Amino acid sequence: MKHHSQLQQPLHHKLWAVIPAAGSGSRFSKSELKQYQMIQDHTVLEHTVARLNQLPLAGYVVAIGAQDDVAQRLPFAHQDKAHFCLGGAERVNSVLNALQYLSAIASDEDWVLVHDAARPCVAVENLYALVNQAVHSNQSAILAIPVRDTLKRVETQQQIQTTVDRAQLWQAQTPQMAHLGELKRAIEQALAQEVNITDEASALEHGGYPVQVVQGRSDNIKITYPDDLELARLILQAQHAGSTV
Repeated sequence: MKHHSQLQQPLHHKLWAVIPAAGSGSRFSKSELKQYQMIQDHTVLEHTVARLNQLPLAGYVVAIGAQDDVAQRLPFAHQDKAHFCLGGAERVNSVLNALQYLSAIASDEDWVLVHDAARPCVAVENLYALVNQAVHSNQSAILAIPVRDTLKRVETQQQIQTTVDRAQLWQAQTPQMAHLGELKRAIEQALAQEVNITDEASALEHGGYPVQVVQGRSDNIKITYPDDLELARLILQAQHAGSTV
């Protein structure tokens, strides 16, 4: 079933995006940041921001590193909606910094979409499906896909311990969407209790907030290794050719 790229009901609160982009990119390259690699004459980050701006955003906040002299010079989509803040040591710290920045200009009831800088291929129809589900249910939601492959638990020396039942397993993606106040409180609480936070949903889960999954697409890849860049290039070309975004 294809989701229409439109809101199914009016937004009573503003919609913001947060893009943590302060990572070191150590798995991609020791000297280059993956978000500034080029695809079709634009950086990965520009593609990501443009995709998010297909939604009726009030604005978006890019969390960047202290030494970053690139991001603020890029010709982003809807430049008038662009905000920048200093990132942190880990992804969760960058997200929290951006949420604290937003708290000065947004309401706790406003919605926030947190999206990886290195996911430029997220389909617009999935963005709208996520927003529509979160707004309709008034609950946090994330894009995710059911696990397809057989999973093995390997504990020592490449020896398979057991096969993991995948029936109820989903692979989390981004964006992940929540009310600004709830997400900020959940992350602050989790950090204070030294809980390992791998994504926004894990902080919300720890805080007792319900989080739903909205089925996304497998082409919403995260560019992590150099080979992923060519795959993202092919996906974007195919999406453009098929007018699916």
